[in-house]
Formats: sequence, structure tokens, C-alpha cells
Amino acid sequence: MQYSEWEKRLEALESKVAFQELTIDQLNQTVTQHELELSKMREQMRLMVSKLKGAAPSMVASQAEETPPPHY
Repeated sequence: MQYSEWEKRLEALESKVAFQELTIDQLNQTVTQHELELSKMREQMRLMVSKLKGAAPSMVASQAEETPPPHY
């Protein structure tokens, strides 16, 4: 191989590496952003479940509130 062919190949490899580094950085930023959004959603879900449990009365009476069946 001639010297210029090696230079061309080296430049091509450097270009690929630079592109891959840029892509990895972009993917890392996306994953980080998704993790933050997921964390916020989990917290919102936890708050919603907590509010629903506190707001909705149970349709099942406790044992103390239950009247005995007629055959007792």
C-alpha cells in the first residue's frame, strides 16, 4: 500500500470513531433524560395511588361493622 492509501484509511477510521463518539454521547443524553422522566412518573404514580387509597372508601365493611347473617 502506498502512503496516501494508509492516510485515507486512517482518516476514514478517525471519522467513524468521531461519529460513533457523537452517537454514544447522544444516546447517553437520551437515556439520562428518559431515566429522569421515568423517575418523575414513578413518583407521580406513587402519589396517585396514595391519593386513591385515601380518597376511595372501601366497599367492604370491617368485621366489626358487619351484621351477623340471619341464621345466627
